Amino acid sequence: MAVLNVSVVAADHEVWSGEANMVVAKTVEGEIGILPGHEPLLAILASGEVRVTLNGGESIKAQADDGFLSVENNTVTVVARQAELV
Repeated sequence: MAVLNVSVVAADHEVWSGEANMVVAKTVEGEIGILPGHEPLLAILASGEVRVTLNGGESIKAQADDGFLSVENNTVTVVARQAELV
């Protein structure tokens, strides 16, 4: 089964990285869910929660303030001005 390679980074540090089954983030156009096999995407983040669902079903949550989300080849990169785990 395909997985996502996810990185959540703030302007000055890495917040979290690892493998996941799904990422949900808030963009300026609304909430978006990313699953393995998602087509390439570049979106502008709105301030809000980024939820990463891990392979075992647990989830990681981060508060992200502004930035962007990139998806390509099962790699999801969330870059925020400020971000921290909640």
